Amino acid sequence: MGDDSDRLDVQVSVGDQVVVMRVAGEIDIATVAAFRSALWSAPARRVVQLELSDLRLLSAAGVRTLLAAHLRVRACGGELVLVDPSPVVARVLRASGLHRVMPILEPAKVVKAARLSAAATADLQLAA
Repeated sequence: MGDDSDRLDVQVSVGDQVVVMRVAGEIDIATVAAFRSALWSAPARRVVQLELSDLRLLSAAGVRTLLAAHLRVRACGGELVLVDPSPVVARVLRASGLHRVMPILEPAKVVKAARLSAAATADLQLAA
């Protein structure tokens, strides 16, 4: 069996008001302790953003850890925000109900909607 650190990568960027954590790989029973450790060691900021576009797997242990992190950050007056979850992770978030508990931003959809809106506006201007 391979090294568990090969299955999960967490990179942290710290700003004045925001901590951005880019999570890639898999969060399961074998890697959840490393994920929890990364979350708990992040400096306190108003917003903790978890960028999840490169996360391939989120197990029940990962869902529990996200919920615990959400409660911990909220107790300190902050907000945990999930950003651009991969399709597999988005399904887990919906199935677990976590999408109702914490904000989930999907930049890819926002960008696509903005492009469609801009194209529609350009078509209207051409027709006028």
